[in-house]
Amino acid sequence: MRVEQSHDAAAYKQVDVGITRVFQLLGKRWTAPIVAVLTGGPAYFVDLCRAVPGLSERMLSDRLTELAAAGLVVREVDEGPPPRVRRQLAKPWACCRIFRVGCGSV
Repeated sequence: MRVEQSHDAAAYKQVDVGITRVFQLLGKRWTAPIVAVLTGGPAYFVDLCRAVPGLSERMLSDRLTELAAAGLVVREVDEGPPPRVRRQLAKPWACCRIFRVGCGSV
């Protein structure tokens, strides 16, 4: 007995867009080492630079901006002379948010 299944091509295309968005962001050079460092807890910009050998300040700044725009990294300013900026990973389900945004569900 054969059961006919209908597949919605549009649904597959949406999933493909979401997965593509995730890999475009997380697959960029330097992103994985930055995220790996941040899994250990909050870090200052200079600490991130030192923790990832070969990573320029400009590239680190670009990647942190992209990760923050995607909702994966949170930027916090510590008051006081001098003010310092600390980065940390957003909530653990932030990767799921990227997937949903890529799919157009959020």
